[in-house]
Amino acid sequence: MLTSLYVRHFAVVEEAEIAFGPGLTVVSGETGAGKSLLVDALMLLAGARADSGMVRTGSDRAELTAEFDLSGLPEAREWLRQQELDEDDGCQLRRVIRAEGSSRAWINGRPASASQLGELATLLVEIHGQHEHQALLSRAHQMELLDAYAGNEALVVQVRELATQWRELGQRIRKLSGGDDREQRIELLRHELEELEKWALPPAELAELEASHKRLANAGRLAEGAGGVVELLDGDSEFALRRALGRAQLEMSKLAALDDKLAPLLELLDNASIQLSEAVDGLGRYALDVDLDPARYAEVDTHLTRLHELSRRHRVGTAELHDKARALRDELGDLEGAGDALEQLALQRQRLQQQYDEAADRLSHARETAGQRLGEEVSALMAELGMGGGRLVVELEATGEAEPDAQGRERCELLVSANPGQLPRPLRKVASGGELARISLAIEVATLGKDTIGTMVFDEVDTGIGGAVAEVVGQKLRALGGQRQVLCVTHLPQVAAQGHAHLRVSKASDGGSTRTHIEKLDANGRRDELARMLGGVEITRETRAHAKQMLERAQA
Repeated sequence: MLTSLYVRHFAVVEEAEIAFGPGLTVVSGETGAGKSLLVDALMLLAGARADSGMVRTGSDRAELTAEFDLSGLPEAREWLRQQELDEDDGCQLRRVIRAEGSSRAWINGRPASASQLGELATLLVEIHGQHEHQALLSRAHQMELLDAYAGNEALVVQVRELATQWRELGQRIRKLSGGDDREQRIELLRHELEELEKWALPPAELAELEASHKRLANAGRLAEGAGGVVELLDGDSEFALRRALGRAQLEMSKLAALDDKLAPLLELLDNASIQLSEAVDGLGRYALDVDLDPARYAEVDTHLTRLHELSRRHRVGTAELHDKARALRDELGDLEGAGDALEQLALQRQRLQQQYDEAADRLSHARETAGQRLGEEVSALMAELGMGGGRLVVELEATGEAEPDAQGRERCELLVSANPGQLPRPLRKVASGGELARISLAIEVATLGKDTIGTMVFDEVDTGIGGAVAEVVGQKLRALGGQRQVLCVTHLPQVAAQGHAHLRVSKASDGGSTRTHIEKLDANGRRDELARMLGGVEITRETRAHAKQMLERAQA
């Protein structure tokens, strides 16, 4: 659900922050006041193309921010989690449009692309009217809506899983059979496995080989260095450490004889002398034992060279070559003994095909039945909404594919005829924005509660209607608002009276600049606004009384 919208330096709006609640929120105002700016702002936050004309004159950039509560939108939360953009149950969309035409976007404070905004927005808000950004125009969404209307969720999941399993089995069969190059593949695997088994080592042995190579490569330096350290510690020089330490021990023993407090320090020097002797002995043995074996070094170096060559060829690290050998060994075993396995997999795939055919047939029948029912229900609603003679047809087009398809055997297209005698055309090609909005409203009412979109926006849904039809439109919008958050831009009092909340957009000019103001109306403000919508310039006491009566009747 949309909880707030903030706009700054956007078109004629200097700055506005609007809080939204559940139910139906209506937006009204005089012609040209900028009622549709809220819809435009949501469009831009949904990834629509931006241009410099959207920035208020004299400003360097426009800023748009929308806050959503995702507590009832698990699909949106999952999308954010997968994109690593999640932030508890909240979501903030922000976009900045600069005067030169460039723009930047953020989701929960992290940089995002316009395409990411668009993907997320399809899970958050659905905009109906003279706009391209509508999930309802997507054939995939139409199919999802039909399946939800029909209660096909379990069948859809079954068909998708069976098709997935069928494809996975096909991949295993192709891998086992090796296609036309099976014998060549077996021969190649044998050759590669022979090399890997000769040279590849488990991680511990590889580490020891690398350490041995390092020692052998530096054997001369190690022996010379160890001997040099022995000379520093216990050489013939009067500055050798053992000689200096001996003199220190002798002097300390004399001092300790004069003061017992120095005895512990003398003991430390004695311990140091013992450790020094052990270090000298150890270094001496190490210098004698260093392996100066050129032949062994060449052997180890050759082994490592071959390992690096195999690593490049198989595109894995040297430490992973041992696992690569095991994987090739398994593949070779599968190919060499593939006969029985292929027969079992073929039988299993045949059973999956039969199960898929049965499930897909049941799904097709359920879709056909639900499509007829949905078409009739929406057609009846269209008549109530002032489109008498119009009708909606749910067309299911067979894919013609024999292989299992995760979406089933057909694709869905909603066809609409807005007037008597007209041939139904795809919903996405309906030209009139007002008609499109009312058709969308009829579909949403017919499928009430069947989709997961949290916020629905209807822009100028009442274009070209009035009187009793307008009141019916308002009632349908209010019914929709009982289960979804609905925003509706309207110029008809019959529709505005049905809102749970009412926003008024007004415009003021000081001769030098124009500003748009957006305010949330209280009960008296709503009455006065309805009176303005009813009576025009001159508002009489009777007009106000009519507006109050209309408001009370609608709210009751």
